[in-house]
Amino acid sequence: MRTKIFLFVVATFLTIHVFCQTVTDIDGNVYNKVIIGTQVWLGSNLKTITFNDGSPIPNVTVDSVWINLTTPAYSYYNNDSTTFNATYGGLYNWYAVTTYKICPTGWHVPTDADWVTLIGYLGGESVAGTKLREAGTSHWMSPNYATNESEFTALPGGFREFAGGEFVGINYEADFWTSTIAYPTTAWGYNILYFTATVYRVSHSWTNGLSIRCVCDTLTSNINDYELIKEIDIYPNPAVDKITIDAVGKQNQNFYIYSIDGKLILQGVLYNNKQELDISTLKKGMYIIIFSCNDRTLQKKIIKE
Repeated sequence: MRTKIFLFVVATFLTIHVFCQTVTDIDGNVYNKVIIGTQVWLGSNLKTITFNDGSPIPNVTVDSVWINLTTPAYSYYNNDSTTFNATYGGLYNWYAVTTYKICPTGWHVPTDADWVTLIGYLGGESVAGTKLREAGTSHWMSPNYATNESEFTALPGGFREFAGGEFVGINYEADFWTSTIAYPTTAWGYNILYFTATVYRVSHSWTNGLSIRCVCDTLTSNINDYELIKEIDIYPNPAVDKITIDAVGKQNQNFYIYSIDGKLILQGVLYNNKQELDISTLKKGMYIIIFSCNDRTLQKKIIKE
């Protein structure tokens, strides 16, 4: 029997959550969201020059001042916002990270554990680099054997050194902060280089200037009002071998199927308004399917018999 499922926001264990496909920071910079496993990441480096409470982040351009800072600051590579900001974002010291208000509300600078989860999902440190880097040589040096299959799109924005305040690594490496202390005066960061598949965990001085890639506090975000979002036809449900997704006008959208414990099981693209999906290899039980719908991401359950 064909069963229609209607998307409502309801207060149950399997609450249907909705969140926009983009997030805007306090300065009006707009970032795409990228779902990788059970995490949601910003799809580009942080560009804000204002903390989310409205207070400004100091822009420090003088090398001798930068290397002696014990307070939050940011800079652009070579102190050139015109050339570097739009593509690579800002470079922030770790004192800016530890304010815990540099990311948009509902997001945070990833912990070391967040990065471990990301890298583990992509197969481990020895292979994750090619899956995280933007493909091609528009920004990265050659050779860059990257696939960017995660859609994280890491870019080689370089960093600012603590020793002399110099800028190094543009087109060569991407360097990202975590919020986790490594040793006194250092914190963990992750480096991605153009010539290797490996992602390196590195202890950085608090006065280094690195890129920041924020991660969402939760996979999905609650909304307060109970709203009928959109009727989407998935049938049969429950199903044994195959389901059909009938989503008029929603072709060319990514979809993701997760187990109830948050593990990504299957993903693909809705190429047609009505598409048949083989779920014969799934174990019996309940799954969550997440897919894009205009400027929102919708989530609902599937039962495999």
